[in-house]
This record gives sequence, C-alpha cells and structure tokens, in this order.
Amino acid sequence: MRALNEGVFPLSATDTETPVAVDEARNDIIARFTTALGDAVVDSLVKPGDDVWIRVRTDAWRATGDAARELGFVYFDFLSAIDWMPSPFGRGEDDPTEPAPERDMTVRQGYAGGKTRMQVLARVVDPTTTIGVNLKADVANDSPVIESWVTVFAGANWHEREAWEMFGIRFAGHPDLRNMYLPTDFEGHPLRKDFPLLARIVKPWPGIVDVEPMPGGGSDDEAGE
Repeated sequence: MRALNEGVFPLSATDTETPVAVDEARNDIIARFTTALGDAVVDSLVKPGDDVWIRVRTDAWRATGDAARELGFVYFDFLSAIDWMPSPFGRGEDDPTEPAPERDMTVRQGYAGGKTRMQVLARVVDPTTTIGVNLKADVANDSPVIESWVTVFAGANWHEREAWEMFGIRFAGHPDLRNMYLPTDFEGHPLRKDFPLLARIVKPWPGIVDVEPMPGGGSDDEAGE
C-alpha cells in the first residue's frame, strides 16, 4: 500500500520532520479488501482525507464487486473506462498553424498503476460512513474483456453498455450489450484515444482560431468607425 501525502507543509523552519498525514479509515478499507481478496489486490493508494484507489487483477473483477457489497459498499456510484494512451492526434489546444509538437506517447495509468492502456474503473460507497473507494482493473490491449457486474449491482447495466460502446470493452455475462447513443452499424469506439474525431481535424477546437463574426455584424474596423 502506498500513501500520497499532499498539502502538509511546515509553517517555519524546524529541526523536526514534517508530520505525515494518516487516514486510518481509508487505510482500513484497503486492509479489509486485501483480507477479502488476498493477492488479487495488485496495488493501492490512499490520498489522506480525500480518496482511496485499489487495483485488482482482471480475473478478480467480479469477485471484487461481490467483496465490495459484503464489506458494506452497497451504493453503486458509477462504472466506466479510461484509455491512458496519449492521443496521436495531439491536443485540442495545439495551434494548427504551427508544426505538430513532438508527442510523448508514454502510457501512464494514474493512481495505483497499471500494465495496459485501458482500465475499467468503478466507484462504490459505504452509505454508513459515506466513504467511497475507487476500484480498477486492467483490460487486455488486443481483446479487452472483463466480467460484468450486472448481477452484483443492477445499476452497472447501462454503465457497462456505455463502456462497451465508447471503448470497445466487452463485459462477459452482460445480458444485453448494445449501443445506446450511436447507430448499430457504427464502426469504432469514439472514446479511444486513437479514434479520429474528424470534426476536430477539419476544424480546430474553438478558441484556437478567431471566431467568425455573427451574421449581420460588422468587422472590428467598422465597429471602430
């Protein structure tokens, strides 16, 4: 377990070390999940007074949902996915009139780490303490699939459908994986970083170029006359 300690600064120079913030409640959450799941807990991180992250093995994802309920985290907040790969198309704020900057394509998976470019992320909350926990797991780069939580948390149904549609992650055991937003014959997954958003390639992101004048409006020179 790792702890991320931020915002603890000495008010003046002293010979003593800066005290380390400790969050017993969130440390206990990690201990309880580790007891329930054993070595299926791959990594974890506590940000004292803020939040907690636990990464589990992909094959233990369904068991992690079951453990969460048994440990009192019965409120399902959300489930989604993250593609950590930097976009090969650059950022929206890049100036299209300038040469493309050199891009760092290193994949960095955020809190509690990871080994693949895409991960499934879910948040559940213990309503008696109102403390939540972020649970995540890697999904394979070539064939992303993970077990469904639908029979554990009914509310995961459309969240998994959305993740399937937008990221192409298949949830094994889901009763009805189908598109919610896009046409059924739509090809590709728009929230993957390597999906080309042609509208942004053809026309730069608003704010990068001068905004066209409103119909009927004059130019700046005319306004100053």
